[in-house]
Amino acid sequence: MFMPVFTCVLILIAAIAIAGRRNLSRVNKKLSDFQERELAANAVRRQPLDDLEYLHIPDAFFGYPSDDAVHDCHEALHILTGLKDESIVNLTGLTNTDLKERYGPANLPDLSRFDQNYTSMVRALQMYASWLAKEGHDAEAISLLEYSLGTGCDISASYRLLAELYKRNDRSDEISHLKELASSVNSVMRSSILRSLEES
Repeated sequence: MFMPVFTCVLILIAAIAIAGRRNLSRVNKKLSDFQERELAANAVRRQPLDDLEYLHIPDAFFGYPSDDAVHDCHEALHILTGLKDESIVNLTGLTNTDLKERYGPANLPDLSRFDQNYTSMVRALQMYASWLAKEGHDAEAISLLEYSLGTGCDISASYRLLAELYKRNDRSDEISHLKELASSVNSVMRSSILRSLEES
């Protein structure tokens, strides 16, 4: 009785060891491939940034109702005003290596700034739209959110809020379009956004 059990244990240990070596080999291969790719990306010469999709905050947004006494509203408008003349580009889903391969490492600081501007913009639009919705300015909140989501925003709260506003304004049929937008988002948040829309 002892020998078969002992043999089974040895076989199990051997199987685990083999699986571990294979896994380590795969990890090492991925690391090696990444290092080669990084090395090649770091050698790319500066490329023009003409093909980037630059975004511009619509002037109409600055004429929407606001309240300087309310922190969220005031902060959102302050951020949006500061971004009005900045370069804004959605680079969600692209790694630094992706960007260096395409535009060269010399452009990475500018590209990082453009992407940070985008993140600040969509967060500010969410904050502002949330305040507008609470104050009953549904049409304005919907405009802000539709613009934000149309740029590829991956903030789940923006999708949920727009879905709520569509329902509140007898536009539930437009929620299916939100699901289409969410499905095309180039972000790890895509599944989470789709789940939240299903739940709503």
